[in-house]
This record gives sequence, C-alpha cells and structure tokens, in this order.
Amino acid sequence: MQTGKDKAPRRYVVIFVIMCLAGFYILAKALYTMLPPESDYWKVVGRSSKKALIPANRGNILSCDRQVLSGTVPKYALYMDFAVHDPDPAIEKKTREFRDSAFRVDLDSIAQGLARIFPDRDEKWFRERLLRGKARGKYSWRIYPKLASYVQYRACKELPLLRESMYKSGFHADEMLLRLKPYGGLASRTIGELYNDTSSRAKCGLELSFDSILRGKPGSKHYVRLRNRNVPVVDAPADNGHDLLTTIDINIQDFADRTLRRKLKEELVNGEVGVVVVMEVQTGDVKAIVNLTRGEDGEYYEMKNNAVSDLWEPGSTFKPASIMVALEDGKIDLNKTVDCAPGIVSMHGRKMKDHNWHRGGYGTLKVEDILGYSSNIGVSKIIDEAYSSNPAAFVEGLKREGVGIPLNLPFVGKGEPRVPHPGDKGRYWSKSDLPWMSIGYVTMLPPISTLTFYNAIANGGKMVKPRFVTAELKDGMVLREFPTEVLKERICKPSTLRDIQYCLEHVVSGGLGRKAGNGGRLFKVSGKTGTAQFSENGSYAGHKYMVSFCGYFPSDAPRYSCIVCIRKQGLPASGGGQCGPVFSEISQFIMSRDSMRYAVAAADTNSVFVPSATKGSRARAEAVVEGMGIGKSQISMAEAEASEADKVPDVCGMGVKDAVYALQKLGLRVRVNGCGEVVRQDIAAGSVAAKGRTVTLTAQPAKI
Repeated sequence: MQTGKDKAPRRYVVIFVIMCLAGFYILAKALYTMLPPESDYWKVVGRSSKKALIPANRGNILSCDRQVLSGTVPKYALYMDFAVHDPDPAIEKKTREFRDSAFRVDLDSIAQGLARIFPDRDEKWFRERLLRGKARGKYSWRIYPKLASYVQYRACKELPLLRESMYKSGFHADEMLLRLKPYGGLASRTIGELYNDTSSRAKCGLELSFDSILRGKPGSKHYVRLRNRNVPVVDAPADNGHDLLTTIDINIQDFADRTLRRKLKEELVNGEVGVVVVMEVQTGDVKAIVNLTRGEDGEYYEMKNNAVSDLWEPGSTFKPASIMVALEDGKIDLNKTVDCAPGIVSMHGRKMKDHNWHRGGYGTLKVEDILGYSSNIGVSKIIDEAYSSNPAAFVEGLKREGVGIPLNLPFVGKGEPRVPHPGDKGRYWSKSDLPWMSIGYVTMLPPISTLTFYNAIANGGKMVKPRFVTAELKDGMVLREFPTEVLKERICKPSTLRDIQYCLEHVVSGGLGRKAGNGGRLFKVSGKTGTAQFSENGSYAGHKYMVSFCGYFPSDAPRYSCIVCIRKQGLPASGGGQCGPVFSEISQFIMSRDSMRYAVAAADTNSVFVPSATKGSRARAEAVVEGMGIGKSQISMAEAEASEADKVPDVCGMGVKDAVYALQKLGLRVRVNGCGEVVRQDIAAGSVAAKGRTVTLTAQPAKI
C-alpha cells in the first residue's frame, strides 16, 4: 500500500509532462505561423489593416419644450451575401451548404416577411429579387432599394435564415446616420440643413451656426482582415455632439405657418413671399419664425430665411421711429397739428401723396392721427421742418433709438441694416432723402430689425437681442446657458415712450390697424401698419408692394411682439387689411392658450379647475375634461335645446363644427361666415326645418 509521500513525486512528474507538452505546442504553433503558407496569410492581413474615423452622433436641435426639431436617426441599407469564401475550405463548404439549403427552404417565408415589413413592395418582387441575387452569386446584394428604419431592420432579423449570424446567413446591414426633421418644413430655414452627402457638413441655419457644438468629435478605428472579413477594432471612441435648446414654440410656429399660408393663397393677396416672427417681449425669445416663398407649383415653401437676411424698405412701420426722434428732441408734442390737405404736396421737387389723395386728403391732423391714418404728408412735413437744415441730427436720433443697430444674429448670410447718413462717403445725399426716409424709404432693414425696435417699445424702452438658443445640453443636463443680451438699456426718455405707446394703441383702436386687433373685446393691441412699393434693381416700376403690420400685445402689459410681412404684386395692397388679420389670429391664439395655462396654474390647489363648456357635443367635452383629470360629472355645459324633429334648433353659442352637425342632421344646408362661436343664425330657432333649406351662420372667435 502506497503512502501519501509516495504519490507526491508521481503527481509532480505528471504536471511537469503536461507543462512541457503545452510549451511544445505553443512553440510549434509559433513556428507554423512564422513559416509559409500561414505566414503569407498573416502578412496579407497586416497589410490590409486600415484606419477609419468613427463618426460622432450629431446632437439634436430641440424646441423650447424639448421636442426634437432636427435629429439624427440611424437608417440601414440591407444586403445579402450569396457568395461564400473562407481560408478554410472545409468551413467554406459547410457554410455554403447551410445557406443553400436554408435559402431553398425559407425563400417563401423570407419574401412574405419582407413584404410585410416593407409594404411598398409585394412578396413576388422580393422573391424575384432574392432569386436574381442568388443566380448571380454576388457579395453585398441589395435586397431592398430604400433605407430601412431600426425597427424594420430588427424585424428583418426575426425572419428565417436572416436571424442567423452574418457569417452563417450572409445577411448584413450598413448603418447610416441621417438628419431628419419630424415637423417637416416648420422653421426649416432657421433650424438649418446639412449637405446631402456623406460629409455631414452643415449648410445653413442653426445647424451651421452651432456646428461645433452639434457635430461632436469623431473617434478612430482600424480594420483587420480575418476569414475574408474586415473586422473593426476601436482605437478611440467617438464623443457625441451636444443638443441645442432653442426658443421655438412648435405650437405657435405651426399656427403662424398655417395662418400666413392661408392668407398668402387668398385671391386678392396672392403673395409671393410671407414672413411672420413672434418674439417674447422681455427675453427676446423668438417663439416662431415663418419664411414662405411661392414655388413654381404655386405652393409655399421655406426657401430662404427672409426675416433675417432680406433687406426691405420698411415703409410706414418706420414712421413711429421718425416721430419718436422729433418727440425726443422736443421738436413736437402730441398736440402738434399738420395740414395734410389736399393729399398731395411737393417735397423738394417730388410728389408726396397720402393714400386718399384722390379724395382731397385728411385735412388737419394731430400726431396720433397722423400715425393712426399713416399720413405720409404729416410725418414728412414734421421731419422736414424740424431737420431739413441738419439732417444728420435726425439720422443720429434714429441710431440713438437703436434703429439699424447691428443685431449680430447667429446666422450666416444675415442682412445688415442700412441707415444712410448725410456724411457717408461715396453716397450723394439729396434734400428729398430726409422726407422719404422719414416714411420708410431710403433705409433698408430686415424684418427682424423692425420687430426688435417695436419690441423695445413694448419692453419699457429696453432693447434686447432676438434670442434663438437658450442652452447647450448633454444627456438632458444643461452644460451652458445663453442669456438674454441687452443691446440698449433705454432707447428714449420715459415721456417719449409713453407718447409713442399711446399713438401705437390708437393706430389699432381708431386708425388703419383695426383688423390687427379684436375690437377691444379680448385684449388691447398696439402696432403700426405698413405699405410700401417694393423696388427691384433700384426701380419701383414693377408695381410690387411690401405690406406689413408690426406690433405687440396686450398693450397694457406686453408679453409678445410680432411682425407680419407680405410681398405681393399689384393692388389692392394694405398692411392693415392684409397683414392685420394674420396678426390678429396669431395674437388671439397665443393669448387664449396662455390664459388657459395661467388659469390652471393660478387655481386653488384644494379646488378642482373645471372649464366651462358651451353648447355642443357633451361626449367630446367629456373626453376633453377626462384628459385633464377631471370627472365627467363635474362638467357644466349648456346643451343644445331639444327640439322637435321638424324644428330648427338654437345653435347660437355653439362651436361651428357642432352647429353644422346639428343642422345637417335635420337635412338643412349650412353656410358659415367666420370661425369660432356662432353668434347669429338667419333662420330663427323653432322655424320649420324644411330639408334642403339653407341656414347661414355668423361666427366669431370666442371671448377669453
């Protein structure tokens, strides 16, 4: 019987032999690798190794409430390898036999699955496509011509054969990072674009201006050739780009876009270019910026950032700036009167007209009515009398107010304001320049510069720079903030500011800007109309006009400023009549939305906020309040009067949609004038509801 001591030497001998065998194996493998033919293979592998960049994921551009306005989305080009090659003949044969067998068995299932995933192609098309690739025996045969989404790619990986590894099935995909805008053309030129190539170079807009933040830093990798495949090896990972938090409110943007688009298409407007910019008064945050240009097909598209880049003569929206200079310098006060009859006068050899000159003009006007009726004669006479001997003082007064101040906006190709000075070298200053400058000609401003000036009036005289980006984010966390920049602490004296604010409110309440307001029923609006002939190549012969309205709301405590501009050809051309209604709709939309938000926020935390409901569909009202977390039983609404089957119901107070439904249900035809809440019906409630009879409804926006 052996003892433990006898077993120990034998155990050590066994271990020693195993280690020697392992060492001999390693040495033999090394020698085998160093000698042909294996050494030749590894030399080829070494030479085929190449370096490449790992692209960084580009950061997203977000709306003010962090919705994606422009984001990077992975897309996949789908391929199938029908050829097989491997350095080991046995492995190559085995792989080919597996693919051929599985392809024959699963072809129909694969074709059906692909047709289900990509419904724009049918099963027959996919079957023929796969068979064609098989017959040709090609590497990287494209099995679907378009790019697939990640969800579609993962669905493909669930199909027979394709679910196997790339080496067994031959199915693989090339990932591409594409820049997409979920909201389509909304604010497209402001958000910006990338070039349609593989470089991911920024082309314009915020994409270009903040490219260094968005693009990130690429990483690096190299490829090693193994078993006839390029295998990537990461050397340094990519540092992805950061996100931008913008000031754009997508709801205001969408409403402004739709409202302007609808106005441009009206027969009497037939606009060529339309611009809307909405700005928050205190911060300068641009909540919406719309730039629409008519294409060859008659539809409107965002082709250029006109609000920022185009230089236009502002027309009558410039008149408040001129009057402010005279008020600030003590040349006039609001009691100043000017004789504007007979509506046409000679100003240094050129005819100056008011728009009603053929009716004899306005006669004698006070300053508030000169702006209210937008009298060219009234403004030009005031400025010419006060500054004709020293026009430089007028221009310097404009610059003191911030008119034409460089905004240095973050956009390539931005327009720089041009406010000519009598002392400018290389430019001849004529005596007629002063009166024509005072009414909005001679000077060239981008629309956003005009809005910035009006925003300063609304902001108590403080001029702030329009802001488009508020923060830089990484993984949702704020890395850097972009605060509001103050361009001028005060554009004029408080007394001058009060006078001009009074005049701008009067323009809407009692002047040509009535259509920009709401009749004073909801809130007060202040602003100024503008109508100017549009010059091309220095000539006004083309009968093109720039109509506009610029203002702010509500007048007593301004929260938003807005400018609406339309470039059109031919008459009628009216800033108040054509741009005013757009301003009115946008202002009412914003204020109604904000009023609901503030009402909910101000409610007693111990009480339940229950909105009132007008006559109409109780089912729809109940669905709305349920979404707000309010029980159906709490809703209080005036139902439509129950009427006999042959009687016309009372639909006053209903929304248009509900009123039309109630009337058409009885076989009546309905014609609607206006939108919002029904205030009048031309057939009295209780009348006989004769089928085919037409009922005309008059509607207007509901009061806030």
